[in-house]
Amino acid sequence: MERFFKLKERNTDVRTELIAGATTFLGMVYILAVNPSILADAGMDSGAVFTATAVSAAFATLCMAFLANYPIALASGMGLNAYFAYSVCIPMAQQGVNDPWKIALAAVFCEGIVFILLSFTNFREKLVNDIPQNLKHGITAGIGLFITLVGLKGAGVVISDASTLVALGHVKTVEFTLAIIGFIATAAMYHFKVRGYILYGILLTWMLGMVCQATGHYVVDPAAGAYSLYPDFSGRSLIPAAPYFFDFDFGWVAQNIGQFVVIIFSFFFVDVFDTVGTLVGIAAKGDLLDDAGHLPEAKGALLSDAIGTVCGAVLGTSTVSSYVESSARVAAGGRTGLASVATGVLFILSLFLSPVFLAIPGFATTPALLWVGMLMMSSVKFMDFDDDIADTVGGFLAVIMMPFTYSIANGIMFAMLAWVVLNVIRGRFKVIQPVMWIAFVLFVFRLFTLY
Repeated sequence: MERFFKLKERNTDVRTELIAGATTFLGMVYILAVNPSILADAGMDSGAVFTATAVSAAFATLCMAFLANYPIALASGMGLNAYFAYSVCIPMAQQGVNDPWKIALAAVFCEGIVFILLSFTNFREKLVNDIPQNLKHGITAGIGLFITLVGLKGAGVVISDASTLVALGHVKTVEFTLAIIGFIATAAMYHFKVRGYILYGILLTWMLGMVCQATGHYVVDPAAGAYSLYPDFSGRSLIPAAPYFFDFDFGWVAQNIGQFVVIIFSFFFVDVFDTVGTLVGIAAKGDLLDDAGHLPEAKGALLSDAIGTVCGAVLGTSTVSSYVESSARVAAGGRTGLASVATGVLFILSLFLSPVFLAIPGFATTPALLWVGMLMMSSVKFMDFDDDIADTVGGFLAVIMMPFTYSIANGIMFAMLAWVVLNVIRGRFKVIQPVMWIAFVLFVFRLFTLY
């Protein structure tokens, strides 16, 4: 163990690594409640998604441990799951496509295969470097706003309105009240440095909901989408539900190649910044970068992410990505892959607690969505609104078009189109890198296929 994980070389020990791994698990286990809830909106079975989420997270995190020896955990990425459900599946369903999640899974699978091939090159790092900073930060902030809107809508805090498009929901409902209480409690726990504060915010909101159900304030009405908040431990409920397995629809793909390529590219684009940014940020915090500021074993880390994505797609969940919550593991002293082993094992054990996670209602996950949205939105402070007009407009469109069109892909599309067009108008062809030209052509094609 010492020789493989290099514990002494990185100034750590077994006990520290195991504690750090458990700390990270507490910080990110909320995904086992949130991901099934989000993908259920795409028409998928929440039980199957729960199993896929837990297994793919365990597998990808163990790959990170043994291929890269880094204390970084992976699971279905927030933002990527929202894009999967609300930007791909729901619009397709509205167009009459049956089981659009099978098409989205096929796109995730193909993206993962491409990532595996690119993990042996420096393309992903170069891609990140070639995209203007304002667009990177604007995309992150826009996804944060989008996730926030999804959370508010799920708890009825924001509702649709024929006159004003959106309006404040019914304040006196249990869902509205408890979602806000849960978010405030999450913020308070963060202030007092409570480990696993996001998970505890979800659990607190859920438990208060069960109290409301017991006292009659929360009325169970499946026809209205109000299900019992108590977990069902009867029968074989402790046995994990069978996940989807290789459930892809390549028949639709064969007839809609252009649209499918754009979907893959959007998954690819969102994932690449999330992964590389998280890896470098956590490595820097854990003093794992070399003297030149580079990430040793970067290919192994990126390969783990890519393999996890393929595994997740095969089992039936959205893109698997490195988790920023791994920074909690580094803060707790984790420096090696042994911490990742601990996290992976805990994800496997969580498979047998599916009745608990699947009973957590949508409004109880709202505090987590709001908190993650707030963290991602904070990227807007790194944007420069006083410099290059193309950077300014591109970043601004990324921020506003995602929530206002309810589509992450639309935000990326309009940001890149505007950036390229403004630079062409000004004759600044040299600043347009090849990847931006590729994105421009793909999104122009996408515009013509939308309507």
